[in-house]
Amino acid sequence: MVLVVEDEPSYHDALNVGLTVEGFAVVGATTIARARDVMARSKPSIVLLDVMLPDGSGLDYCREIHDTIRTPVIMVSARTSEVDVVLGLEIGAADYVTKPYRLRELVARMRAVLRRPQGLTPPSDALITVGNIHVDLVRRSVLKRLALVELSRKEFDLLALLAGHRGQVVTREQCLDTLWWGLDLADTRTLDTHVKRLRQKIEDDPPHPRHLITIRGVGFRLDA
Repeated sequence: MVLVVEDEPSYHDALNVGLTVEGFAVVGATTIARARDVMARSKPSIVLLDVMLPDGSGLDYCREIHDTIRTPVIMVSARTSEVDVVLGLEIGAADYVTKPYRLRELVARMRAVLRRPQGLTPPSDALITVGNIHVDLVRRSVLKRLALVELSRKEFDLLALLAGHRGQVVTREQCLDTLWWGLDLADTRTLDTHVKRLRQKIEDDPPHPRHLITIRGVGFRLDA
């Protein structure tokens, strides 16, 4: 079942018809309150969520879904700036599609999201130690010399991805495909920015990192 949270009638009706033809069962909601009612009765497989809704921000509701129900959400919005796209993905959206869109592309993205495992799969050792850094994948917490390190959601996900493959190179493409699926792979500034911020928080000497190592032209490696 697909939950479509969209208050613009033309898009709402087109999605209802188009997705039904593609074989999806569709339930519509024009407000966040109505979407919560639907969620309380049945859990959809995926949510298509507009950003601007009459009774609140779709971004806030996306964060709520991510933190509680964890149903994958695709943001569908007329906001097209890089800042809006990155913010949507940062707060937990599985993908971000801008209006106007082609139905076939949207359906392809939906099916790709539904094929993906939701979230990072922790390795068998859910508590990972790298030097004086302790990463708890279950509690999503990081300690450095027993002091709590405040990380954003995506900073933690990046660290968890690298920690799960510590001592091995994780390519830039793997980082982007795992954490920012749907972004233009030619633009890696978002990844570079998160690596820089992460180094500032976990390294003693960020310009000369000991743990988060760049493998030029390939990717990154987390060393003990």
